[in-house]
Amino acid sequence: MTAGKRVVNVINLGRMGYLRANDVQMRHARQHLDELAGKPSSKGTNVLLLVEHTPVYTVGIRNQQYSHEDAFRLKSLGAEYYKTNRGGLITFHGPGQLVAYPVLNLQHFQPSMKWYISALENTLIKTCQKFGITARTTADTGVWVEDRKIASIGVHGSRFVTTHGCSLNSNIDLNWYKHIVPCGLQGKEVTSLTKETGQEVPLSDAIGPFLSSFQEIFDCDLEYNLLEAHEMEELIANQHVLTQRMQNIQQCVRQMSTSAVHQPQAADPIIANPMW
Repeated sequence: MTAGKRVVNVINLGRMGYLRANDVQMRHARQHLDELAGKPSSKGTNVLLLVEHTPVYTVGIRNQQYSHEDAFRLKSLGAEYYKTNRGGLITFHGPGQLVAYPVLNLQHFQPSMKWYISALENTLIKTCQKFGITARTTADTGVWVEDRKIASIGVHGSRFVTTHGCSLNSNIDLNWYKHIVPCGLQGKEVTSLTKETGQEVPLSDAIGPFLSSFQEIFDCDLEYNLLEAHEMEELIANQHVLTQRMQNIQQCVRQMSTSAVHQPQAADPIIANPMW
């Protein structure tokens, strides 16, 4: 740990249902708020909760357009459905998606929700870069690869104590998004690290790049709980292996593209392969 740097404790919750994970983050947020209220023996700790949810659709505070019939329809697919106090509209969380809930007192960072959302966006963009993916922000919320959404952000703040957070699609089953208009954006596609790289990217491969990006953007040191420290540190330290793997894939793609230019091609029909 670097002397004088703020510390964020990383807690990997593993595979967990939405309500249980929500209870964990709210208990951490309450510790911050109790400390700010001057309650004796209350001490908030800045934490970064990582979780892979069981299938669930969640709706933000702009939930008036979603009826009981919508909830029933989505539950019938085998997912849970909850209304929340985060920003944004409807989204999906499930296996193969990295969800991060930073529970932070922004007074220890920058007391600005605008700064915080930008920091989350930049963390996700830098994470994608580590996979050779060029991601960006647009006028719409979240992080995008061209016009395809790869990561979502929905947060809540009270006295600059943050809850909820962001999600990054790793190798999630994108078919779950067929049943909603993600984040209320008509005509937009959803993508994943797996889809964009053309190879399977399991959730475990996304954790290290995300953590190192978070550490850099939030200018903090990370400490680890529940997972052994050496396991999490190895995920970060071994990023060069992932980087080399992605460079090799990109080189192969360039070589195939070059070969295709010099080889006569048969007239094949154009086959559309949309996500939905």
